[in-house]
Amino acid sequence: MVALLSRRALIGAGSVLPLLALPGCATGLGGIGFEEAIRRLLTISSQRAFASLLQENGFFESDVARIALPPQLGGAGATSALAALLRTSAVQNQLLHIVNKAAANAAERAAPLVLDSIRTMSIVDAVSIVRGGSTAATAYLQLSMGTAIFDAMMPGMGNALRLFDSGVLSQALRVATGIDFSGLQQDVARKASDGIYRAIGREEAAIRANPQATGDPVLTGVFGVLR
Repeated sequence: MVALLSRRALIGAGSVLPLLALPGCATGLGGIGFEEAIRRLLTISSQRAFASLLQENGFFESDVARIALPPQLGGAGATSALAALLRTSAVQNQLLHIVNKAAANAAERAAPLVLDSIRTMSIVDAVSIVRGGSTAATAYLQLSMGTAIFDAMMPGMGNALRLFDSGVLSQALRVATGIDFSGLQQDVARKASDGIYRAIGREEAAIRANPQATGDPVLTGVFGVLR
């Protein structure tokens, strides 16, 4: 079992954690391995994404990963039965903080899984990924991992939601129709998983746009030439 990476380790290491040893792969530009470049690109992108998301209010303040409330808890299309309880901004804000804190808490389980998947996944067509769009590597990672992030977060999501619940969530769930605690747990885990990939993709796009800023000679050698 992959050891969990601590929130402190991810955040305290700065924008880029030390890269683990990466295997040399298919030769690309100037003898640089394209597969190695993709793994480094995804490793740095993932480290930066998790370092941001696992900060205090990381999910809540993210414009790409923030968890929205499901309709039954006051999101778009809330039922009239919940209007009196959930329409006030104070209650909405509490609910949003609860689900976003729970997402960050559960996401700690996903961080080592993502990094391990990057190290071990098979890269079928490295050239097309290198020459692809701004988030081509992230899209490949998501396809490769399938539901792994969702599956990793689900066991801890229920405990995380209960941990941060001040009572307003339990009250809302009692009133809501069409959702229960299990349903909310799945909804938040699914949205958190999607948000993690969007956060990784944004970091990938930034690195592709300015690979020199990473200080990584492999990324600079591959993506700098392609710019």
